[in-house]
Amino acid sequence: MGEKSPEQQKSPSDEINKISDVINKSIVKNYYKKEQRKYIGASSLGDECARKIQYRFMGQDPDHDKSFGAQTLRIFEFGHSIESMKSKWIIDAGFDLKTEDKNGNQFGFSVLDGKIKGHVDGIIYGGPIDLKYPLLWECKSANDRKFKEFVRSGLRKTNPVYAAQVALYQAYMELHENPALFTVMNKNTCEVYYELVPFNQTLAQQTSDKAVAIIKATEASEMMPKVASNKDYFGCKYCDFTKTCWEVAL
Repeated sequence: MGEKSPEQQKSPSDEINKISDVINKSIVKNYYKKEQRKYIGASSLGDECARKIQYRFMGQDPDHDKSFGAQTLRIFEFGHSIESMKSKWIIDAGFDLKTEDKNGNQFGFSVLDGKIKGHVDGIIYGGPIDLKYPLLWECKSANDRKFKEFVRSGLRKTNPVYAAQVALYQAYMELHENPALFTVMNKNTCEVYYELVPFNQTLAQQTSDKAVAIIKATEASEMMPKVASNKDYFGCKYCDFTKTCWEVAL
């Protein structure tokens, strides 16, 4: 028998690697060809670093080594699928949950000529439980470690970014009179954490003021202060703009 050609000698793992590589490249390509936001999203305003939020508002590209890879993008997409599942469970349980308005658009708000926007996961208008309606519904997911933090310490202490997001949504969507329903699913175990979050007016105002300050600084060609005095700060190490901020910007 003659020797096998190079094509015949390929192992199954070679083909699997090719399949994986093609799909991963497609995921990344499709994500980055989307039009980037030209506004400050309510979901980011709780970040402790105003300059980081400003870079995003300016459309600054992340540092080359901080661009999202296929695995991270799959995690994002998994979070969206969890939202769809949880909304169905809530509706099936008898709650009048709406995730879109009568025109089929996601509920949201837009202020300052569209410079600040937010899109909420849903609004609950009624249900089988004696609660005050309507109320905001906000849906998140987390790994096992972070989920346990939510159970142990609650929203505000576990994730200030999410807490600011909820407060801002309650304010601008005029859903501040009733507590919001905040839900988190454990990606490892499928457990779900529920929390009723009263409106925090102070937090909402502080978050809104931060957004206005960032917009004004950007329009005046000024940069917001850095969150730390050196780039070894924990938040700076994992920021999308570490090199841009510490090595390029003055």
